[in-house]
Amino acid sequence: MIEQLHQTFLQYLENQKVNYRRYVWREINHHDKLIGIVGARGVGKTTYILQYLESLETPLHKKLYISADSFEVLEGSLLEIAKEFSALGGEILAIDEIHKYKNFERELKQIYDMLPLKVIFSGSSAIELEHAKADLSRRAVMYRMNGLSYREFLEVKLGIEHKHYSLEEILENHLEIAYEIKKKLKPLEHWQEYLQHGFYPFYFQEKSTYSIKLKETINTVIETDIPSVFSIKYESIINLKKLVTLICQSEPFKINIKELSAKIGTDRDTLYLYMNYLHRGKILNILRSKSKGDNIFLKPDKIYLNNSNLNYAYCKESKIGTVRESFFANQLQVNYDVSIPSKGDFLVDEKYLFEVGGKNKSFKQIRDIENSYVVADDIELGFGNKVPLWLFGFLY
Repeated sequence: MIEQLHQTFLQYLENQKVNYRRYVWREINHHDKLIGIVGARGVGKTTYILQYLESLETPLHKKLYISADSFEVLEGSLLEIAKEFSALGGEILAIDEIHKYKNFERELKQIYDMLPLKVIFSGSSAIELEHAKADLSRRAVMYRMNGLSYREFLEVKLGIEHKHYSLEEILENHLEIAYEIKKKLKPLEHWQEYLQHGFYPFYFQEKSTYSIKLKETINTVIETDIPSVFSIKYESIINLKKLVTLICQSEPFKINIKELSAKIGTDRDTLYLYMNYLHRGKILNILRSKSKGDNIFLKPDKIYLNNSNLNYAYCKESKIGTVRESFFANQLQVNYDVSIPSKGDFLVDEKYLFEVGGKNKSFKQIRDIENSYVVADDIELGFGNKVPLWLFGFLY
C-alpha cells in the first residue's frame, strides 16, 4: 500500500507549480512533532503542505503525503499506514482532508505516542478540528490559515515583496507606511480586483473561471464538509444554501431572525444551528458583542459573508458598505479579537474602536472616544486617526 500511496504523492509533487509562500511559513514552528492547519476550503492548505515537503532535504522515500478521503485510507487505517511507513524508514507524514476520517483524533494521538514520525495534518472544515484541538492539546500545535491578504495578493500579482505590519504599527505610523508602499505601487489600482476576486489563491490559476470555481468550492463545503461532521438531512443542505442567499439580501446589522426562519421554513434554534454550521465552515462570519459571548443561540449582532469575494459571487447587488466591513473583519480576525461595540462598527482586542466607511466618513459617531479610528475607503493616504481601509490588508 505504501508504494501505491507514494506514487500518488510523487504525482502531486510533479503537478505542484506554485512557488509563492504564504504567510503561514513564518508562523508555523516546523520543529513540532504534530502540527495541525485549519482553514476554509480553497485557501491553499494542500499547496502549503506540498511546498513544505518539497522544501525538505529529507530523501523522498522518507516523506509521504496522503489525503484522508482517498480510497486507500478510507478502506484501511491511518494508524496502520503510519506504522507501515515508519517501519520502512519513513520520517514525515502529511495527512490532508483529515476531517473526512472518522475518529481521526484517536488515531493521531496513537501515532504521536507510538511512532517516531513527524505529522502535519490539515482539514478544510474548521468545525471538527477546533473541537479536536482540546483532545490533542498536549500533542498538536494548531494553526489557522486565512485566504490571501491584500499584501499577498499584490505580491503574487506584481512580484513585488512587501512587509507586513502589526495593528499597533499601522495605527501609530499609517501615514509613513502607506507613503512607503506608494513608492512601489498605486494601492488603489488593484483594490477592486482583490475585493472581487483576490481572496482565494486559485484565482491566479485561471482567472476566467474563478467565479465558477468559487461557487463549486462553497458548494463542496455545504454538501460534503459540513455533513461529514454534522448529521444533517438533505433538506438541511438546501436550507444552508438558501440561508447564504438570504444573508446577501440583508444588512449585517438588520438581520430579522423571525423573517429568516419563516423563509427557510424552520424554527429559530435550528436557524441558529444552520448559521453556526456556515460560520464554522468559513462561509459566514458571525459577530457578537462581548456581553453575549459565544452562545450560538443568541441573536448575532452582525452577520457577514466570510470575505468580500463571496459578496460579489453570491449577492445580486454587492453593497459597498457591507463589502468594506466584511473585508475589515476578515483581515483583523486572523490575529486579533473582533467584537461588536455599542458605538462604532468594530471593537478590536477590547481596546480599539473602529468606524468603517467611504472617504468622507466622519468621526461623528465615535467622537471623543479614546483609541477610536475612522477606516476610510477610496483614499491612498490617511491622517491622524483616519486610516486607509486597504492598509489593513497588510496585517499578515
